[in-house]
Amino acid sequence: MLEGLLIGLSTTLSFKNLAMVVGGCLIGTFIGMVPGLGPMSIIAIMIPIAVTIGDPSAALILLAGVYYGAIFGGSTSSILINAPGVASTVATSFDGYPLTRQGKAGKALTIAAISSFSGGTIGAILLLAFAPALATVALLFHSSEYFALMVVGLSAIAAFAGTGQVFKALLMTFLGLAMGTVGEGVLFNMPRFTAGILDLQGGFGFITLALAMFALPEAIYLILDPNRSRQADGSSNSEVKELRITKSEARAIAPVIGRQSIQGFLIGVLPGAGATIASFLGYAVERNLAGKEEQEKFGKGSIKGLSAPETANNAACTGSFVPLLTLGIPGSGTTAILLGALIALNVSPGPRLMVDNPQIFWAVIMSMYLGNLVLLILNLPLIPYIAKVLAVPRNFLIPFILFFTLMGTYIGQNNATELLILVGFGVAATIFRFADYPMAPLLIGFILGPLLENNFSRAMQLYDGAGFIWERPMTLALLVLAALLVLLPSYRSRRAQIRARGVADAD
Repeated sequence: MLEGLLIGLSTTLSFKNLAMVVGGCLIGTFIGMVPGLGPMSIIAIMIPIAVTIGDPSAALILLAGVYYGAIFGGSTSSILINAPGVASTVATSFDGYPLTRQGKAGKALTIAAISSFSGGTIGAILLLAFAPALATVALLFHSSEYFALMVVGLSAIAAFAGTGQVFKALLMTFLGLAMGTVGEGVLFNMPRFTAGILDLQGGFGFITLALAMFALPEAIYLILDPNRSRQADGSSNSEVKELRITKSEARAIAPVIGRQSIQGFLIGVLPGAGATIASFLGYAVERNLAGKEEQEKFGKGSIKGLSAPETANNAACTGSFVPLLTLGIPGSGTTAILLGALIALNVSPGPRLMVDNPQIFWAVIMSMYLGNLVLLILNLPLIPYIAKVLAVPRNFLIPFILFFTLMGTYIGQNNATELLILVGFGVAATIFRFADYPMAPLLIGFILGPLLENNFSRAMQLYDGAGFIWERPMTLALLVLAALLVLLPSYRSRRAQIRARGVADAD
């Protein structure tokens, strides 16, 4: 390992590769801020450029920098205008945007930057130390375990349900699961629930749905409520007053960063899981671990609710390189494109990569350390200037939000039908928000639904029925965990009610 570190360090510290780290981070950060583009689009565009570089190490360092730079920068639009830049920053908007509305945009961006840096750096350390061993563990996960993992993800909806909203959260989850069935199914290559519309054969686009659930309703709210851009005391929330976090806030988010760096990294290691699922699960876990008073703050501007998904998605981004580099298996859609780039560069990822091309393997890992440091240095000084977007008058801010929402939707799918879907879902989401229905469970159901169906279908075929549930101990353990995640909040709530009645009777 020491020899590998030295090889990676000498390769990464060359002028050419350092320029690739900085360039990739810059491109990724600014692309991540634009809703709809995301790392997949820009990496696909940049593959021809990477191939012309010639040096596989430099090319992969550039593309990797774009990847985690986009994840790092995607939180900006989520926090400032409630329009997620990439899918993995949807959960960031749950508490990031409320902090902005409270006049704490600078503090929110600082917390996001520190959490992203910490998650990515700790993930890089874990990648360095445990990549070969974790690759072996990842191979133990079959379709049945992935099905159970998706059930664990769905069981976390209780974390997104406020007081008295459990039924509403369940209803929105089932709606999301139903929307995930639109398009071609896994068992039969036939379109379902498309109403004969060819553009729906591939299903609804996630970016379209995310922008319809969050960004478009926000623009409508700004139109309907002239005071929405101001705080309760009448002062404008566009003034960036706070950038530094206090010692008490640092102590509050430190354990969150520690837990979610490890959890996010482990989820990223699993092929097919990815940063989006890691961010949602990270948010859910931290809300369940919080005390009752702290739980009430989630969704209203909790710094823990902001730190958790930002840490988890960056750690998962790093973790997704484990199956790519050690097994040649893409851990997400973006790493699938990176796999194609490696093949185009005549590099074969897999168990032999560390032996045959150690300079590539170790250079990518070392570049992640430097890349996260570069991202922190680039982003922290820019926070006051980035947050100035809130100083834009509302007459310009509303068209600004609508422009990026429409552009992000069209670029994401390159399909005009998506614009009609965006408007339809946006109006529906606004009505749901007026009725106080949570939007997050719908997105969770939509994301996990197809993965749940695909893996359940494969497991049923492999084991000729539902016997895989008790035949595979890991599957059963994950399903038991899902049941506990559903029952534990109800049990805690019931105990609190009994205790409250006991205190009232004593008085």
